[in-house]
Amino acid sequence: MNPAPAVNAGDTAWLLGSAALVFLMNPGLAFFYAGLVRRKNTLNTLMMTYVAMGTGALVWMAAGYSLAFAPGSPFVGSLMWLGLKGVGASPEPAYAATVPHLAYVAFQGMFATITPALISGAIVERMSFRAYVLFIGLWSLVVYAPVAHWVWGTGGFVRGWGTLDFAGGTVVHVTAGTAALVAAIFLGPRQDHKRVALIPHNVPYALLGSGLLWFGWFGFNAGSALAANGTASLAFVTTNAGAASALLTWILLENHFGGHATAVGAATGAVVGLVGITPAAGFVPPLAAVAIGCLTALASYGALRVRARTGLDDTLDVFACHGIGGITGSILTGVFASRAANPDGGDGLLRGGAALLGAQLGAVAVVFLYAAAATAAVLLLVRAVTPLRIELHAELEGLDRQVHGEEAYRGGSAAGGLGESVILLPSERAPRS
Repeated sequence: MNPAPAVNAGDTAWLLGSAALVFLMNPGLAFFYAGLVRRKNTLNTLMMTYVAMGTGALVWMAAGYSLAFAPGSPFVGSLMWLGLKGVGASPEPAYAATVPHLAYVAFQGMFATITPALISGAIVERMSFRAYVLFIGLWSLVVYAPVAHWVWGTGGFVRGWGTLDFAGGTVVHVTAGTAALVAAIFLGPRQDHKRVALIPHNVPYALLGSGLLWFGWFGFNAGSALAANGTASLAFVTTNAGAASALLTWILLENHFGGHATAVGAATGAVVGLVGITPAAGFVPPLAAVAIGCLTALASYGALRVRARTGLDDTLDVFACHGIGGITGSILTGVFASRAANPDGGDGLLRGGAALLGAQLGAVAVVFLYAAAATAAVLLLVRAVTPLRIELHAELEGLDRQVHGEEAYRGGSAAGGLGESVILLPSERAPRS
């Protein structure tokens, strides 16, 4: 009889610390998005991420983890670990042999929480809060959990192709970016889209949020090594290199095409670089991460400019940044991956690994198509239960007052930094949506 796997204290501490860093990305995302919207929708935008923190945690514990990682078919896990039944302090060798199974659950749960929250940036300022909460709960089970099983789960068919996704290029960013595109199409544009410019109401919020995202992303990527080892160190360095190179590329593009290197552009560029390096972080050498950051910034910046010429109202360009960024990073993993960097990875196109590039392209295609179709199905189901959009008068006045009965800034002024929240009397509130 083989002895039970031993828990390693250092690996466990690293993974739990990384899980906490990924959790911190949620408020980072909340402030990043909130700074980019109009002040009348500040609290609603913050709440769309905060409610995902609660919804995601419970859905993951109830069924999400089991559907994603329990032994099952090539397409979805089983209900073996429903409600975390049988998941305890002993390691699960199929995924992480040196940490408690619960530590692995906690770490993966942070990914499952932030992924649906990413979608909110495409539909802020107009989606019903009730519909949004129902949507992200169902989407986590119908889209996120199955795709996580395909790519990371034991017996997952995409994993069987030999594809590489170190920390979620396809699982997180392609799914969320695709869902954002579909959701934006379903909801239609805001009433004043193309008539009133969306000017970020608080750029320091956006910078603060992107900084917290960058900080938390070290846990997101380096933590995905699942141990305190050399691969974690590699992922830490490549994560920083990808973000840094994309930031500089983005502001150079802005300065060339618009004459200014903006703070919003710097924040956006850093996030795009983090997205692009995510699938490759533990599989490529540091200089390749610089190239991935630059190329992802070029792809996302180009996609953003194309979107601006269309009628699509992806409010905060989630598809251009996360969707295109995730697709680009996943494909470039098939170009730059190197067994010299990580023997457990593969060799990409530059090292003669054309098959890996083909597998990466196939993974991106199948995840995109499934996420689009399944997201549409979830939205149709939600629409059958409750309206997807807020009422017109509430949209025009602002969702903070009409949905939450509060305002972020006293007197509607953003002066004074964080400002003071204003609580409205029940008689001042419109019917909740």
